[in-house]
Amino acid sequence: MFYKQSQGDVLINYENEVLLAKQQGDKQPFIVPTDYNISIDNPVAIVDANVDKHGTREVSEAFVKFLFTPEAQREFAKIGFRPVDEKVAQEFASQYPKVNKLFTAKDLGGWGEIQTKFFDDGAVFDKMQSKISKSK
Repeated sequence: MFYKQSQGDVLINYENEVLLAKQQGDKQPFIVPTDYNISIDNPVAIVDANVDKHGTREVSEAFVKFLFTPEAQREFAKIGFRPVDEKVAQEFASQYPKVNKLFTAKDLGGWGEIQTKFFDDGAVFDKMQSKISKSK
């Protein structure tokens, strides 16, 4: 909401959201940090209870397999998601600047540790918000 109303000085967002907005004509300048950045991985899982209940295991497994094919990776890349297929990544290299040090949640101790350190009550995020409120 604040973005559409041009409120605030900086918006931190996912790379795919910024690239998709650009494709849709948004002209806001943006920077993709390339010294260090975090890979936000989107896991995919087959829910055994559901596929067994609905008899959709075969099609579900085929869909999950398809997600990692060059064809699917190209479609993801077209709308702002960095491809995980190396050949497709090379095809779209001009769209995605090389990140020198790409790290993951695992490198930070996993989501449990991240939650505790950054997002629990009184953690880093709350402290940052408190400092911002006091500076106004």
